[in-house]
Parts: sequence; structure tokens; C-alpha cells
Amino acid sequence: MKIPPPLIALAGAGAIYAGGLWLPFATLQLPGQRIAALVCLIAGLVLELHSVAAFVLRKTTITPLKPERASVLVTRGFYRLTRNPMYLGMALLLAAVTLWTGSLTGLLIVPLFIAVLTELQIKPEEAALEQIFGDTYTLYKASVRRWI
Repeated sequence: MKIPPPLIALAGAGAIYAGGLWLPFATLQLPGQRIAALVCLIAGLVLELHSVAAFVLRKTTITPLKPERASVLVTRGFYRLTRNPMYLGMALLLAAVTLWTGSLTGLLIVPLFIAVLTELQIKPEEAALEQIFGDTYTLYKASVRRWI
């Protein structure tokens, strides 16, 4: 993939927001929606920050465009629950935008974001990590889910 995942998420957030503006008939307001948006926002930010910190502390690359530069396999913290907590955090942030705006376009954008990242980013990353870490990564992959 040539486009960093955070930029894809930002484009997705823009599309969700624009959908709410340009398609006002495709919005929905429910009780508790803003609270749910804040919960998703906080959860997404916690996942993002904690996951980046785990990479920084282990002194390995956080650059998703160059997975071959990974020097350490991070399996602690949220990486015990999901192999991709940074991407899951981005998906939660998109869900937060969807809930905050009430834009039903988010119901298309969030799953599309997950599908695009899975095919164009995660699967190539997994292949690179298998090359670098061999059986250690294969065992990790077998015991921890890709998303949740």
C-alpha cells in the first residue's frame, strides 16, 4: 500500500462528515448517540496511543508502509487481544464520527475501511512479518485475531 492508513481513515472521516452534510435525509439521531460517539472516540484514542507507545518502547518501526523494517514482534498490551489495535482504533474513530454526525454513510465507510485495510495493508504486513519472525509470528497469528 502506498497510502498511509491514517490518511485513509482521515479520508473516510471526511466522507462520513460530507455524507451527513450533503445527504441530510441519510442521517439518524437516536438517544445516547453522542455518548456512544464519545465512548468510541475515547476507546479509539486509547488503542491508538497505547499501541504506538508499545512500538516506541520496543524500539521498532510504526511505519505501516515498511513492515520489513520491524525489528521486534510486539505481542503485549492490546496486541494480546488483536493483531491490529492501531487499525482497530482507527475504525473506532470512524465509528465515532458516524455516531456524532448521525451520517448513515458511515455504515458503508467503516466496513469499507476495514475491508480495504485488510486486503491492501494487513495481509501484506502479515506476509512480511512471517518472513521476518517465522514460527514466532505464525504461532502469534494462530492465537490472536486479526481484528477482534
